[in-house]
Amino acid sequence: MSFVLYVDSLFASPWAMSVFVALTEKGVPFTVTPLDLAAGQQHAGAYAAHALTARVPALADTEAGFTLTESTAITEYLDERFPAPASQALYPHDLHQRARARQLQAWLRTDLQALRTERDTETLFLGKASAPLTPAGQAAAAKLLHVAGQLVHGPNLFGDWSIADVDLSIMLMRLVRNGDPVPQALGAYAALHWDRPAVRQWLAQPRPA
Repeated sequence: MSFVLYVDSLFASPWAMSVFVALTEKGVPFTVTPLDLAAGQQHAGAYAAHALTARVPALADTEAGFTLTESTAITEYLDERFPAPASQALYPHDLHQRARARQLQAWLRTDLQALRTERDTETLFLGKASAPLTPAGQAAAAKLLHVAGQLVHGPNLFGDWSIADVDLSIMLMRLVRNGDPVPQALGAYAALHWDRPAVRQWLAQPRPA
């Protein structure tokens, strides 16, 4: 069994982080191959020939001769490839909770554009400075906090840990680490998941100064 995870060379992609954490939680051996996105390595022939959308993250399941891009497709694939209870479940068992987790993941990846731009993850992983949020950024932050407030009622969103907890904590930490106001309960929730061992392994990856 051999898996290769392709990530951005800055280790700043939140979606690459999500897949890295998923693989680590599953206990699946894998190697990491960084790509220099600024240099266009994701569009190089050998990579683009196998990574259908020529983006990162991508996971190569070399045993199966199969490469998959798009982070939620990858985490769903891993949960089916290595089902619980033999390995850590990435999604809730309950049908409705699982659908909610996927809804949350899709929303975090497609909405809140102003927040994702003004509090990009380089402010988390590379110490990049940030300016005060614009009105659009403030509106996106308020929307995030409203949704998170409806979902967070304990240490995990759905009773047991899920990969959706990682994705929501990343988005909340964009505010927390930049000193933007976050309700105490949501800040504590995000900090709890930021301290999870698999997340700490991602945070410990070597990055440019």
